[in-house]
Amino acid sequence: MRILFGLLLIILAPAPLVAQTTDGLRSQPFVFTHVTVIDATGATAKPDMTVVIIGDRITTLGKSRKVRVPANAQVVDATGKYLIPGLWDMHVHVFRNASQRPPNEYYFPLFIANGITGVRDMWTKLDKVAQVELWRKQFTERPGTVPRFGAVGTIVDGLPATWPNSDTVSTADEARRMVDTLKAGGVDFVKVYWNLSREAYFAIADQTKKQRIPFAGHVPISVSALEASDAGQRSIEHLDGISLACSTEEERLSKIKPSDLPPGKYQQQVFDTYDEQKCARLFSHFAKNSTWQVPTLSIFQRFNIDPNTLANDERLKYIPMAEREEWKRFITRLEKRTLEQNAQRRLQVAFKLIGGMRRAGVEFMAGTDLGNEYLYPGFSLHDELVLLVQAGLTPMEALQAATQNPAKFLGRLDSLGTIEKGKIADLVMLDANPLEDISNTRRINAVVVNGRYLPKEALQRMLAEVEATANRVKPR
Repeated sequence: MRILFGLLLIILAPAPLVAQTTDGLRSQPFVFTHVTVIDATGATAKPDMTVVIIGDRITTLGKSRKVRVPANAQVVDATGKYLIPGLWDMHVHVFRNASQRPPNEYYFPLFIANGITGVRDMWTKLDKVAQVELWRKQFTERPGTVPRFGAVGTIVDGLPATWPNSDTVSTADEARRMVDTLKAGGVDFVKVYWNLSREAYFAIADQTKKQRIPFAGHVPISVSALEASDAGQRSIEHLDGISLACSTEEERLSKIKPSDLPPGKYQQQVFDTYDEQKCARLFSHFAKNSTWQVPTLSIFQRFNIDPNTLANDERLKYIPMAEREEWKRFITRLEKRTLEQNAQRRLQVAFKLIGGMRRAGVEFMAGTDLGNEYLYPGFSLHDELVLLVQAGLTPMEALQAATQNPAKFLGRLDSLGTIEKGKIADLVMLDANPLEDISNTRRINAVVVNGRYLPKEALQRMLAEVEATANRVKPR
């Protein structure tokens, strides 16, 4: 898919028609006039605003009647449009480490065309960090061709490893050395995984603190969600271990391997012993400890969709043919209805957990677990926002989970995540108000990436090229 980048540069070249400097930044001011700004700070929508962008920064923001437009600016009349910050997908897998195949670079134009200007990659091995640095350089030099890589992490698991090619540790000493190695290699965080031993997990927690590098990810089988929060785990993915921690039978169930029971039986026992008060105590710890949640509801929702609907999703046209063939195995699993027997209830429990955490003041980020079957680059983030609202978040809170909150989590709120004077211009212009219906985030009219304006025509060309490449038959 590397050919896609050369094509993408050609696709984007005519779009802005604005002078660019050698570092990819504009030499000409760019202005939106008469736009409704939804800045994602929690403030109400601000109608009839003018936003001036010079280089990669928002330099002026105010009522259109009061803002003087620079004489040499490119101006877009955005009457009837809505401006939101660029979106983030905080749980993606760009690299295919388990199969040792090339990274999914075809994701990038699909991210941009869907308004996803930033991502957090959840499994970047040490030998892939240099590639991420090249993408980061490309983001600055050729904005609009790749997303912003806000953070990349490496999986550290115990034995047996959950996934092939994972980095594994068995002892506390090995865990500490692994943290040191990852920090020295340029990884942004350590991703803890299911099969870590208790001693290895707590050694990682201690050593990451000493190395001033966060750890995040799954809650290992050997550790409770409460212990993970108290140990300083920055984020918990997939609501991992939380329903078990809310069970009155947590101690007994934590000693059972789910695979030792009939399919679905373990999860059924966890759901049947859910306790509201136990949950409330856990959630207060999450709020106090700033333990962020990335629910990835989209990964659960797949199991609740009719197999025929999945197989005929119009977005499949953007997925390479070889990958589409692999995805069909998921349909086979779904039709057998084995581990998916509790899928609907699992989603309902997830909604209940999210509602309780929201009331307790726990903070959320939007992520999809992209890299799994029937999750679509860029598109699935919009599905995730809809699911978060169904779970009880307001449209503003869901929007913040993909804008302000990721910037806050990454320590970049001074420059990203909201629409404010002086901040970087990562923006999405919509044709409809997302605060009235969060699904309106799909109605994208234009995207601004690091100050570069990409109108709808450029975005449509990007989508068309990805589709053509995905459906191109390779010569034998």
